[in-house]
Amino acid sequence: MSRMARPLSVLALSLALTLPALSAAGPASAGEPEAPAAADSAALRDVVLVGNSADGTVSFLDARTYQTLGTLDVVPDLDEILAGMDPIRRAAYEVVKQQAGGDKFVDDAHLSPDGRTLYVSRGNLGDAAAYDVATGRQLWRTHLDGFKADHAALSADGSTFVVSAITAAKAQTLDTATGRITGEFPTGTYPHENIYSADGSLIYNMSIGVTSLPKALDFLKGTKQVTVADARTLKVVRKYTFDKGVRPAVITPDGKTMYAQLSYLNGFIEYDLEAGRTVRTVEMPFSAAGAALKPDDYPQNSAHHGMAMNGDRDKLCMAGTIDDYTAVVSRPGLTTDGFVHYPQGSLPYWTVTGPGGTHCWITLSNRDEVSVVDYRTAREVARVKVGDYPQRERAGRVATTALPGLAARQAR
Repeated sequence: MSRMARPLSVLALSLALTLPALSAAGPASAGEPEAPAAADSAALRDVVLVGNSADGTVSFLDARTYQTLGTLDVVPDLDEILAGMDPIRRAAYEVVKQQAGGDKFVDDAHLSPDGRTLYVSRGNLGDAAAYDVATGRQLWRTHLDGFKADHAALSADGSTFVVSAITAAKAQTLDTATGRITGEFPTGTYPHENIYSADGSLIYNMSIGVTSLPKALDFLKGTKQVTVADARTLKVVRKYTFDKGVRPAVITPDGKTMYAQLSYLNGFIEYDLEAGRTVRTVEMPFSAAGAALKPDDYPQNSAHHGMAMNGDRDKLCMAGTIDDYTAVVSRPGLTTDGFVHYPQGSLPYWTVTGPGGTHCWITLSNRDEVSVVDYRTAREVARVKVGDYPQRERAGRVATTALPGLAARQAR
């Protein structure tokens, strides 16, 4: 199935979905909300979560052995939700599904600090939900404004889940104990990634513009910007405007520098957040297959989509999405240490630094695999089979007491 940009046949509906007037959605609870269990002395195991977007599951991979510890179904209520949609929401669901190239149920997933609760933004369903890892039971679900839920971030204390309500042009915050929406702030058009600053005081939101429109109509894609909000008050404190959509990014702990991938750019930029300007643009090499593509054939406008920084903050890991490689780049010189090449059409689509800071994990979406690359050697050390269309990964720690139930469901 093609993962490429959608044709002009959905242009009118794509634009209509960005209008606030169509953003009719409120919180909806699935049973009694239940607060995450308090942290205790139970041991925690380092894991990497992989959201298998097409089949609606999250794989838990051991960060040391790369073994799959179990898989959690995060759309157990799918039939109920689809049956309960009114005609407008169902029509919007079908349009979002078409634009995404099929069902995309897991957009993002994060573990609570105590390792017992999983929080998920559920892409095409336009909501967020929480699950008890040990039992797989859904604790709550909440509709977001608009029709699609995108990237999410979890506050360091685990109390706030920030999700991009992509068609409503806002980021919304949820109380992780109840699923209640506690606030929001306006963003650019089609908000995408959310990142907490190192000290937790700020939230950075990156917007990408209407991705279903061709590059020739870039002026109609809307506002592409980085929106910075106070994490406590949600007041917008600064905006950075770009001429192209801002894709995955990393921000240095001192808050001075951002490395970001932009729509259509086969590479990345170094951006001075204090001066508000691009310092360097780094163009990475095209593969033969990538060079043969037209920009309108890039998946959701992305030439490169996936960026992470190692624990020592001296190396970057880049997913060359149309080029089928991972590149390890050293900073501050931004010189390339090496490449890991994958079979053509693998679609490396996200990167995350695993626990310990020494390895980069890359989803190969079209191969249903995750590649693990050593930052030091720029070589692949493992390849793990996961579920259908892995998209986003996140590092976390799972309670060992939850693992038996997780493994038992995996075995069924």
